[in-house]
Amino acid sequence: MDRIVLVATATLSATPVIAQESFSVTGSDGSTIVATVADSFEAGWAIATLPDGRMLVTEKEGRLILVSADGRRLGEIANIPETQDNAQGGLGDVILHPGFEENATIYLSPVEWDGPMSGAVIYRARLDLQGNGGALSDVTRIWEQVPKHDDVRHYSQRLAFGPDGFLYVTSGERQLEALAQDRSNNLGAILRLTEAGAPAPGNPFEDDGGVSAQIWTYGHRNPLGLAFTEDGTLWAHEMGPRHGDELNIIEAGANYGWPLRSFGDDYSGREIPDHDENDGFALPAIAWVPAVSPAGLAIYGGDLFTGWSGDALLGGLSSMAFIRVSVEDGVGREVARYSWDERIREVEEAPDGSLWVLEDGYGGRLLRLTPAG
Repeated sequence: MDRIVLVATATLSATPVIAQESFSVTGSDGSTIVATVADSFEAGWAIATLPDGRMLVTEKEGRLILVSADGRRLGEIANIPETQDNAQGGLGDVILHPGFEENATIYLSPVEWDGPMSGAVIYRARLDLQGNGGALSDVTRIWEQVPKHDDVRHYSQRLAFGPDGFLYVTSGERQLEALAQDRSNNLGAILRLTEAGAPAPGNPFEDDGGVSAQIWTYGHRNPLGLAFTEDGTLWAHEMGPRHGDELNIIEAGANYGWPLRSFGDDYSGREIPDHDENDGFALPAIAWVPAVSPAGLAIYGGDLFTGWSGDALLGGLSSMAFIRVSVEDGVGREVARYSWDERIREVEEAPDGSLWVLEDGYGGRLLRLTPAG
């Protein structure tokens, strides 16, 4: 079945209310949602929901914040691995181990610096909560991007545990475009690791050895969203160059084409051939021209928003939007776009089926989204 490439944005209607607690936003499909302001963060990047409904929020400068179930900042978690906020680098994702209720283990993906060189790394640690804060213990570095590079972009560093119990990691190509097609490194790839950071058994290139054994898929640019559906299908989105952002089904061993194929072109003006059914690369489920700059991804599993079950929900940075995409038979279709003129960095489903979205940048707000009426 043909994939859909969007070539125009819809007309949006929004009613932002700056000094009030809640405001309504009307999407491009005419539906309305309500956004309730909970708190604000300094370059917030990721959200993880704890079993009791409280949350962990990362701030890019290297802080991990404990947040109440209603979205209020409670306090900081101590003993966070050292990181440095520089351009696109800093403290990135936070996720819980599948057995968190028994082992209190979390995973963090900061950026590690060695002089001018940097790369994303992963730490595993035990979270010890006390009152409105707590600390990490047994902090262990388990993985790194190879090679490090002196550019400060395209770390990606999204994490997700799959139903198979393995850890999936997005590793951007760090602006080293050709390395996304070279499996002797682990850049421009989605990786599949054990909980201790080793290559997961059964990976498609395990016989190649070295970091190649970590690779699940390759040919990616800057994947900033990663999420599983209830049936175990893995989805990821990534930023294209000058336009051509993609949402993809992630299938073992597949090559997603970057930098040989894209619906966008290089910032230099160099034309990149479009994806084609017969080019040997995995086709995106949906691609955006103009770009939306996707960040954060959730596959909706609740019932609070009627008709949204199974839809992909993502934030947009340059598009300043919260975007809903329906997916059927491997094909994506943008259903609605909601904008209140803020860059959206993260999307997380709450236990009650409402949604948390985290605005990008310093002073970015944490908002709870619910249906209108």
